[in-house]
Amino acid sequence: MPSAKKKAPRQRLAPSAGIRHIVSLRPSAGDMPRSGVDHELTALAKEWLRALRLPDLAARVVVEWNARLVTTAGTACPRTSGIELNPLLRTLSPGQIRRTLRHEMAHLIAHWRAGRRRIQTHGEEWRAACAELGIPNEPAFHDLPLPRKKRPRKLAYRCRHCGLTVLRVRPFSAYTACIKCCDKLNHGKYHADFLFLRIPFPPAPEVR
Repeated sequence: MPSAKKKAPRQRLAPSAGIRHIVSLRPSAGDMPRSGVDHELTALAKEWLRALRLPDLAARVVVEWNARLVTTAGTACPRTSGIELNPLLRTLSPGQIRRTLRHEMAHLIAHWRAGRRRIQTHGEEWRAACAELGIPNEPAFHDLPLPRKKRPRKLAYRCRHCGLTVLRVRPFSAYTACIKCCDKLNHGKYHADFLFLRIPFPPAPEVR
């Protein structure tokens, strides 16, 4: 019988303003690498995880290419310990492939260590794992030259604390907070004082 205990709200931090979106031309279909497991990168990921004394996670991790990824550089699935990378990364540098792999591995490590405890996607656990993997101060969102879908933004939100206004294509999930305020005033941790509130579109200039 399911428990009647009320679940805690899902907490998210929104990206701060100024994130660049770079548009590039996509290679032709004939130049695109196929999807599938990359055994060399999987072996590399296992090596890194064993060096961090995570043999159980190393035994589970699998790295593969997924041609269905377009704007996303990579994804990590803590449930399956799988990592998927965008084949377009192969049009960049080998160093960028490895950096993206480390970025996604940090997600797996953070969730593996947290167990059933709820953590923020790019919270302190993830940042600590990034530092261990050799990419301290890793940004949460990439600015790689991957294709971007241009859609008009028709939603507006404003931080209840600092007044930062963000225009969106899709609505924020409930309990989304301003990452700029969380980083500056709460050591990067989520706090409801910095929630984004929906405002009319187009937004009127903030009155100070």
